[in-house]
Amino acid sequence: MTKQIDQAAVVHFAERLAYETDVSDVASDIGGGVTGWVLIDSRSQESWDQGHVPGAVHLPTREIAARAASVVPEGVNIVTYCWGPGCNGATRAALEFAKLGYPVKEMIGGFEYWTREGLPVETADGIDRRLPDPLTAPRGVACAC
Repeated sequence: MTKQIDQAAVVHFAERLAYETDVSDVASDIGGGVTGWVLIDSRSQESWDQGHVPGAVHLPTREIAARAASVVPEGVNIVTYCWGPGCNGATRAALEFAKLGYPVKEMIGGFEYWTREGLPVETADGIDRRLPDPLTAPRGVACAC
């Protein structure tokens, strides 16, 4: 018996991967020195001050239309993040960049999963690593998916 390929599912998941990335892939690109992209933290000033991904650029969603051109070089790839999976702020920020013509992806999991995986967090006091949550980083290793 030949299996039927669900073309709609293939298209759906391929399109998601074209516009989404995750914290492990972002951390890998940062650690590997991959260039040509900018990580945008679209949260409030208070949230940014509490901690953010090292090297990220703070640009709240409500300011993207007015400030993107002065903050992000034209044509550079954008990755947006907000708090976490319970928040659609990164999606709204990605939409704003897309409307301005920037190539953009959303970092699924957001800052919540960045910290839960024990990745570095930057504050005014410097860079710190928190203990990984064993549910997201079993025994401190990536899921290797």
